[in-house]
Amino acid sequence: MDGLDILVTNDDGIDSVGFHALYEELSTIGSVTAVAPADDQSAVGRTVSQSAEISEHELGYVIEGTPSDCVIAGLSSLVPETDLVVAGCNRGANMGAGVLGRSGTVSAAVEAVFHGVPGIATSMYIPSPSWEKADPVPADQYQPAVASTAYLADRAFETGIFDDVDYLNINAPVADKFSGEMEITQPSEVYELSSKQDGDSISLYNPIWEKLASGEIPDPEGTDRRAILNGRVSVSPLDGSHAVQSHDGMAALAEQFSG
Repeated sequence: MDGLDILVTNDDGIDSVGFHALYEELSTIGSVTAVAPADDQSAVGRTVSQSAEISEHELGYVIEGTPSDCVIAGLSSLVPETDLVVAGCNRGANMGAGVLGRSGTVSAAVEAVFHGVPGIATSMYIPSPSWEKADPVPADQYQPAVASTAYLADRAFETGIFDDVDYLNINAPVADKFSGEMEITQPSEVYELSSKQDGDSISLYNPIWEKLASGEIPDPEGTDRRAILNGRVSVSPLDGSHAVQSHDGMAALAEQFSG
């Protein structure tokens, strides 16, 4: 698509390494404007603020708010000519169906969908059972993530992908683990988040990261986490509308209700 106008945001904050790597890569295929949070907004989902301070930045704009705030402000006020919203590149993967509604990165892409603009969410898997505490990842390790994002953004409109798909959720391995391949996937439905009680406190624990780091996961072939384990870029084409599914039993219950 000629003259592609791209709004790029994230949930790690505008100063993050992954954000700048993505901004630079997308600038090779279109006109890019940053509308990103001032600081870390990880795992805020689609939280929306009633108001948020805005300031100009050398890459575009900084918002004292959430990723969804950024998308709303960008599409309705700051850069309404936007053709595509891209969120990322997140430091840490956003894989599995149970994570999609929690991720600020993915939520930014979903927010765009409700404004009539397609979205792409891009994240990078860090191969560590404690990836949140892992050392900073250098910019060159983001290359598979940002290159695959720019590749798809550059071709998605001409191939009609966004006629049928609302947004793409991309997860990529670090460059050192990349096989050079891309796989179309489904978000894994394996969900192992649980809690442990110790007296008056509860700690939450997700063993999937340890299993990924060890190379032993329960996720089947064709899922996002399995693709990452195989060193591939995972691309999940998704629907942002939470579409209603018809069901005869539900219809019968509604007909019988007499409240």
